[in-house]
Amino acid sequence: MDVNSKIEEQLKSHDVLLYMKGTPDFPQCGFSGQTVAALNAIGRPFAFVNIFEDEEIREGLKTYSSWPTFPQLYVKGELIGGSDIVVEMYHSGELQELLDSVDDQTVVS
Repeated sequence: MDVNSKIEEQLKSHDVLLYMKGTPDFPQCGFSGQTVAALNAIGRPFAFVNIFEDEEIREGLKTYSSWPTFPQLYVKGELIGGSDIVVEMYHSGELQELLDSVDDQTVVS
């Protein structure tokens, strides 16, 4: 399976998916930590992929998304953005609205 197919399969499998550095319990960069904090504050479950565990995903996702940095939050297969966008959406209430519109949020790493 090529990297784009692998990414698409991950996105289809999870309504809310965060590609991040580290894990929600142990983020390995401040931006990933801020994004996890915003998601946790809303209290809705989300899946994650630790990009440090898969070099192919880490590099392939930059091309796939045309977004060169991490974290990257996807909701229903659509790129929402990185830390700054997610935190801004959290403060404005948009993130809560977006996540409330998602029915199935299976948590799998």
